[in-house]
Amino acid sequence: MSDNPPVTPVHVVILAAGKGTRMRSATPKVLHPLAGLPMLDFALRAATRLEPASVTVVVGHQADVVQAHLAGRPGVGTVVQEPQLGTGHALLQTEPALPSRDGTVVLLSGDVPLLTSQTLHALLAAHREAGAAATVITAILDRPYGYGRIVRRSGAIVRIVEERDGSPAEREIREINAGIYAFDLPPLFEALRGIGAANTQGEYYLPDLVAIYRRRKLPVATWTVPNAGEIRGINSRSELAEVNRMVRQQKNEELMAAGVTLVDPATTYIDVDVQVGPDTVIHPGVHLEGSTRIGAACELHAGVRIVNSTLGDRVTVLNHCVVTDSRVDAACSVGPFAHLRPGTALGEGAKVGNFVELKKTTMGPGAKANHLSYLGDASVGERANVGAGTITCNYDGVSKHETVIGKRAFVGSDSTLVAPVTIGDDAYVAAGSAITGDVPPGALAIARAHQENKEGWVSRRKAGKGGH
Repeated sequence: MSDNPPVTPVHVVILAAGKGTRMRSATPKVLHPLAGLPMLDFALRAATRLEPASVTVVVGHQADVVQAHLAGRPGVGTVVQEPQLGTGHALLQTEPALPSRDGTVVLLSGDVPLLTSQTLHALLAAHREAGAAATVITAILDRPYGYGRIVRRSGAIVRIVEERDGSPAEREIREINAGIYAFDLPPLFEALRGIGAANTQGEYYLPDLVAIYRRRKLPVATWTVPNAGEIRGINSRSELAEVNRMVRQQKNEELMAAGVTLVDPATTYIDVDVQVGPDTVIHPGVHLEGSTRIGAACELHAGVRIVNSTLGDRVTVLNHCVVTDSRVDAACSVGPFAHLRPGTALGEGAKVGNFVELKKTTMGPGAKANHLSYLGDASVGERANVGAGTITCNYDGVSKHETVIGKRAFVGSDSTLVAPVTIGDDAYVAAGSAITGDVPPGALAIARAHQENKEGWVSRRKAGKGGH
């Protein structure tokens, strides 16, 4: 028979009920974005990698907003803590959500986003190896100000004292409570009901469980995290900015190790879920956001912002372009100063140039719109050419309408295409035309006023004789 104890189910509880007063924000603290994700999602992702039997998020301040953010996530439930009377009281609210009393509870904080799943696996391993009823993650800090201190006797943890409640000697202790725990379920909730509120805040402190467990002869263990930065919490906007910098730096280092060139990593802003292929070069001031996917051997020049979009291999995006919710296939060129709005798709080798704006527009392979154009609700065929200053008049004040430009069509400069309208394959539109009807394939459409030259008009006007 194996000497290893049976592995019991893991239940994750995430505390996310606090107001976050120091954030001074109408947004719940745990929903403030960090490198493209609400910070709560970092805790959820770390929890998911434990393959837990359940995940319960304790909400309180603006509970409805946090619950809306979590809605529809499989295996994630919420309980409401009202009023918010401390961390011990918060964990007690999960009792109805954990009725089986079987397994291990891993307790996380929604405002501690850097904690890794490797650390959580190590916590569980230490907890099981020690046969503990409770295991506390600790860290050693040079500046432990603000954290609860680990008080030991003969090497064993005997209690955790909060900064504000500690004696001068206890405040000198450098080993701190990270606020991350593993608890065996059977004794947990009865012990929680034994927590008192005899402290300066009048709250029910979860760390008081350590002393309660010791009095009840229940074994308590600790595990010290090697990288103290993992347990860093976020309580203010300045702390959010600092952790944001750390997360982005880590993301940049991962990409560079995978073969991506960042010309200036300090001014490159890449969200955690972004993917970038090898041999891509990213210049300063580039922002890659959301679920963006960048292919291999691309080049993104300075000031580019790409959001929730997919770029194929060998795509060049020149300076100061914005690409949102769009798809750009291989070997395309975009910009400079182009704007690809939601619903845009560029076929392989298409070119979109200076000050061109596309919205809900498809351009076929090899199609071009090189200068100063607006194409909205349009379909541009393979190898068609759209001249400078062309616009699609897609909105009649009530509804949007589509413009179709066929394969190999040529639209001359400064043309106005009044939708709904179709320009057939191989058709030509003369420069300066206002097209209000369909153009048959292979035809030339000319729709502009007849030119009239009035000889001597300027001199007569200057002489006061009128310009007629």
